[in-house]
Parts: sequence; C-alpha cells; structure tokens
Amino acid sequence: MAFRDKELTVPGTVEVAGRHVKRYHIDQPDRRLEPAVVEAAYAFLPKLLPEPDGTPPASWVVLHRGADSGAYLLAYSWFWDNVVECHIAVAGQPALDCPDDDPAHFLPMPRPGVGCVWELGVLEHERAAWVRHVLAPERPDLAGYLADTRAEGPVGF
Repeated sequence: MAFRDKELTVPGTVEVAGRHVKRYHIDQPDRRLEPAVVEAAYAFLPKLLPEPDGTPPASWVVLHRGADSGAYLLAYSWFWDNVVECHIAVAGQPALDCPDDDPAHFLPMPRPGVGCVWELGVLEHERAAWVRHVLAPERPDLAGYLADTRAEGPVGF
C-alpha cells in the first residue's frame, strides 16, 4: 500500500449535546466525503460525546473517508481538565465487524483505538491548542481554543 497525503478541511464548530465541537474532515484526494456520510455521521455523534464534568465542554471530531468502503467518526473530548477520551464509530468496514459496506451506516467501533496516522495529526494540534488557550493562561480562554484549528490542506506526513 502506497502512503499518500489526504485532504483536511475544517467546516467549523458546532454545539452538540452541550459541548462545543470543532469539526475536521479528511477526504481522499480523488473522492470527497459524500453528503449522506456527513449527515449520518453527525446524526450519530451525540452517542459518542460524554456528559460535561466541569472541564470546559469542548470536543473535536474527525470524520474520515477511507480509501475503500469505510468511513470513520472519531470524537475526542476533554475531561478532568487535561485528559482526552476518544470514542469511535465506523461504517462500511467489514474488517471492523460492520454488517455491510454502507459508509453511512455508523456503529460504535468494537475495539479501542485512538486514530490512524492521518487523524493523529489533528490530535497533535488539539493538544497544543488546549495547552495554549486553556491550561497555560491564568484564565482559560475557551473561545480562543475553539478558534484555533489545524490549517486546512494536505494531512499525513
């Protein structure tokens, strides 16, 4: 399998289940995320988000369209001030026990994961942004954190 960059877009922040959610999309260079996949992913998203615990209610999601039939929705949420939890849903990926190859049929991923090499670039950025805007200042700046997103463009290397 030849490794290649994919395309990262940042469609903006939304509020879901009482949390501010930064959104990232990762597409194949020759195939964009289909509207039905995006719609299904965001309909499933509330199932992946935890209840707020006193930490600023911030999360980020990565919606990633695989090279084959798979689509992946990763929801990362801050808790206990400086810890990230991750919940993942998958669709259309038989290797992960999906019942069909429909990239809009999301189910909780049956095994623990953190992300693949393309998704982890976003995690690197989000960790640094959380420190810059929430942990390091005398007063947390949630708005600054939410505005600080990884740049759109190639992601992978």
